[in-house]
Amino acid sequence: MKVVNEVNWMIGGPQGTGVDSSANLFSQACASAGLWVFGKREYHSNIKGKHSYFQVRVSDKPIHSHVDDVHILATFEDSTARLHAHEVVKGGALIYDPTKITLDDLNLKSGVITLPIDFNSVIRHVAEVTGMEYGTLSLMKNTIAVAASMALLRMDISNMEETLARMYTGRKAKLVAPNVAASKKAYEAVDALPDEMHDQFPYHLEPQKNTPKRLLINGAQANSLGKLKAGCRYQTYYPISPATDESNFLESHPEYGIAVVQCEDEIAAIDMALGAATTGVRASTATSGPGFCLMAEGLGWGGMNEVPIVLFDYQRGGPSTGLPTRHEQGDLMFAAFGGHGEYPRLVMAPATINDHFHLAFESFNYADKFQTPVIILNDKFLTHSLETIPPFKENNLVVDRGRLATQPELEAAIADGKGFPRFRPDPKTILSPRPYPGQEGSPYWMTGDEHDDYGHITENPENRRKMHEKRMAKYRLMLEQIPEDRQFSLNGDPNAEITLICWGSTFGVLEDALPILKEKGISANFLHLRMLHPFPISAEKILKKAKKLVIVENNWGTQLGHLIRMSTGIFIPNQIVKYTGRPMSLNEILESVEKIHKKQVAPEVDPLTGQSIEKVVLTYGL
Repeated sequence: MKVVNEVNWMIGGPQGTGVDSSANLFSQACASAGLWVFGKREYHSNIKGKHSYFQVRVSDKPIHSHVDDVHILATFEDSTARLHAHEVVKGGALIYDPTKITLDDLNLKSGVITLPIDFNSVIRHVAEVTGMEYGTLSLMKNTIAVAASMALLRMDISNMEETLARMYTGRKAKLVAPNVAASKKAYEAVDALPDEMHDQFPYHLEPQKNTPKRLLINGAQANSLGKLKAGCRYQTYYPISPATDESNFLESHPEYGIAVVQCEDEIAAIDMALGAATTGVRASTATSGPGFCLMAEGLGWGGMNEVPIVLFDYQRGGPSTGLPTRHEQGDLMFAAFGGHGEYPRLVMAPATINDHFHLAFESFNYADKFQTPVIILNDKFLTHSLETIPPFKENNLVVDRGRLATQPELEAAIADGKGFPRFRPDPKTILSPRPYPGQEGSPYWMTGDEHDDYGHITENPENRRKMHEKRMAKYRLMLEQIPEDRQFSLNGDPNAEITLICWGSTFGVLEDALPILKEKGISANFLHLRMLHPFPISAEKILKKAKKLVIVENNWGTQLGHLIRMSTGIFIPNQIVKYTGRPMSLNEILESVEKIHKKQVAPEVDPLTGQSIEKVVLTYGL
C-alpha cells in the first residue's frame, strides 16, 4: 500500500562525521518541496567519536513531535546499523555500506529492503570526475546517504541540486559540483535496484505546490530572534550544553547590535547581566542546570533590588553534571523556590519552537513591567529540534519598559536632595518608579541588604515589612496583568473524558496525539501551563471540572503535579513520566494514554506523599 508524505528518516554515525549536516540537507530538501518537517537530534556529551543520530519526520501536514518507527535508516558505518536496525519497520529500508556492515549481524525485521552502496567507491568516482583529492571529499558520505534516501522516496534529483546550491554559497560554492556528482551516483545506485524492490517500498514523497513561505528553525535560533526583537542588547554566558548554542548564534550576528560576553564562570555571567540591566539595557544570561544553581545568589540580589533581568535556563538531565546533552524537565522546583529567602520571580516555559520566539520577546516586557527576575525554562529537546513553522507574527509585538521615572519625579528628587526614592512603592500600582542612571536627579543606593525607599541599609522591622510585602505583592500583579491565554490553554474538547496536563515541550506531542486518540475512541484534551510560578490560579476551574486528570512530565517526581497540589489542593494520581534523558515520542504517549484509559496500570505507593498512584514510566529511545 502506497504511503505518501508520511515518512520518518534517520541517519547516524560517530560525532564529527557530519550527521547534523546530513539531517540539515535532508530537512531543507523536504522543506523546499513544501513539506512539513520535525527533526530530533541526539548526541553524546563528548566532542568526537561516540554515536549520535538525527531523526527527521516529514509530512504534508504540520507535525510537532517525533515517532519511534523508522522508515529509512541511512548509515555509512556499522554502529548506527547495529543500534537502530531493529527500529526499521517492515517495508522500510536500510541504506548501508556493505564494506563496513554485514547484514547477518543486524536485528532486521523481515521485509526490510536493504540497499548496499559502496560509499568509498562513489567518492573515488567523484574525485576522478572533478579532479579533487579523495581525502577532501570524505565528508560527502553524508550527501550520498541523503541522495540515496531521496531517490528511494521518488524525489526528483533536481530537488537535491537546488538544495545543495542554496546550502553552499560564497566560498563554499565550489562544493556544489562534487556534491551534485555524488548525488547522481547515489541516484544511479537506487535506479539499479530490481523493479520488485521499488514496488515493495511503499513510502513516497511528493512535492507540494504553491505552499506559503516557512521557516526551518530550531528552538535556540527562535529564542535568539525573540531576544533581538525585544531589544536585548547584552547577553552573558559561560559555555554549557545545551545553552551555548543560543549565545553562539547571537555571536554570529553582530550586525544586530547585541554584545555577547563569554564570562569566566556563571557567577560572573549573572552579575554582569544584572549590572547591564541596572543601567537600563535589556540584558539576559543563558545557562543550564549546573550554571543556574551558581546563579542563585545573584538572582536573589536582583530580586532584592528589583532589577529587570531575564535568565534562560536550558534544562538538561541532572543532578550535578548529570546528562549534559540530554533532555529533562527537572529544574521547575528550583526555578520557583531556589535561593536564599523569598523574592518574587516569574517562571514560564515555551510550548513550541514558535513559542520560543514569542515568549523570549514577552519575557523582557514582563521583567521591565514587574521589575523582577524572569526565568524562562527552555529544554534540550526543543533547543535542538528542527521544525518548519510559518513566519513569526510580529505585528502585535510592542516593547513595554514598565514604570519609568517621570520628569516631575526626577525634579522632586533634585529638590528633596536625598537622592531618588527608587524603592518607594507607587500607592496605585505598588511598583516603584525606575530611573535610568545618568538622568539628573536619578542617583540611589543599591545593596543586597534590606533597604529603605532610597536604598539605604536598615533593619527597621516596619520598613522590612513594608518593603517585603511590596516586593511579594508583585505575584498578585503578575496573575492579574498577564493575559490568561498567555498563562495557560485548554486544547481539545472541553468535555473530554481524560484531561492531560503538561508544560514545556510536551505540548507538541500531546497536540499531535489528540486526533489519533479520537480515532481510537479515546476522548481526551490537554491543559498546557505556560506560566508556572506564580501558579495560574484561574486554571483551577479546568482542573476541578476535569473528569480524569493525567500529569505528563519529563521528570521522576512530577514537579508540576506538586506545584498544582501546593496551589490548589488537587492531587493527581495518574502520571506519565520519562527520565531517561530522552523526550517522549508520539508512540509512547498514545500507548500510555490507552493503558490509563483501559485501566491497565497497576497502582503503587508514591514515596513522596504515601498516596496511591498509577504511574506509567516511559523508557524507549537510545
